[in-house]
Amino acid sequence: MSNYNKITNTKVLVTGGAGFIGSNLCEDLLKTNNQVVCLDNFSTGRMENIQSFLDNKNFTLITGDIRSLDDCHKAMQGVQIVLQQAALGSVPRSLNDPITTNEVNVGGFLNVLVAARDAKVKRVVYAASSSTYGDSESLPKVEDIIGKPLSPYAVTKYVNELYAHVFGLNYGLDCIGLRYFNVYGRRQDPNGAYAAVIPKFTMQLMAHESPQINGDGTNSRDFTYIDNVIQMNNLAALTTNPEATGQIFNTAVGERADLNWMTRLLKKYLSEYDAEIAKIQTIHGSARLGDIPHSLASIEKAETLLGYKPTHTLENGLKEAVDWYWKNLK
Repeated sequence: MSNYNKITNTKVLVTGGAGFIGSNLCEDLLKTNNQVVCLDNFSTGRMENIQSFLDNKNFTLITGDIRSLDDCHKAMQGVQIVLQQAALGSVPRSLNDPITTNEVNVGGFLNVLVAARDAKVKRVVYAASSSTYGDSESLPKVEDIIGKPLSPYAVTKYVNELYAHVFGLNYGLDCIGLRYFNVYGRRQDPNGAYAAVIPKFTMQLMAHESPQINGDGTNSRDFTYIDNVIQMNNLAALTTNPEATGQIFNTAVGERADLNWMTRLLKKYLSEYDAEIAKIQTIHGSARLGDIPHSLASIEKAETLLGYKPTHTLENGLKEAVDWYWKNLK
């Protein structure tokens, strides 16, 4: 059992609740006797992520879109806490289709805030992004020092923070933003053009294919296991610290690993199931547009104001993720 306070006996809306992070939040909330409303349009969310919740009397699925204010109002009825996860992720997707990314991530986010304000919810905890740090080269990333965004996706996630601030200022809507750093773990989709690196490489290695790293592999990330993200959502939703409300928090581990090291760890853990995987060579392609070279979070603010203590480093998080993929997707 976790050693931090969890949301209990509360009506909670999870937007994007059929997605990777959203479905993990729904599952966690159902374990602690909450009424969970999931709003999802299934553009990137998947029915299999929430299939096991559908028979739970405390779970309500609303198939709808945050781009519809009516859908947002409907989903907010009687809700006390909103965990706003609905978004179109992926830097490359935003470069290919900036208009849809903006419609969902900015227009949709604004609808969520308006509906939350109208329903008088107690707090909105929303998914922000480490992409907001943009071209700022300082490491580790500290919440109040950001650069200029490097992609349409990053622009949209920064606009979310600005809107949340303005809604707090003008309407008294209590919002806390969580800047997620490279989240991975169970239920993360390994397929499709915009699949994240860890599930994609895992599936390739399980199929005895060589994973391709963009660039020389020295790019580094603060890879954050899903259980750390669940903890931060609970802490942000429940905090009574007046210094924490209206704030943005890095949601990460505070350690970075380069892609070469991460890939070596993946091979090590997978080869415990299949010894042949240890022999698979990694190949290198060209660097990717809009990518930041290094990402490392300071988690001091979250530790100080929210009492955050990450439970998973890359080593034990990746081990758990690999075990899940092997058992569920092999």
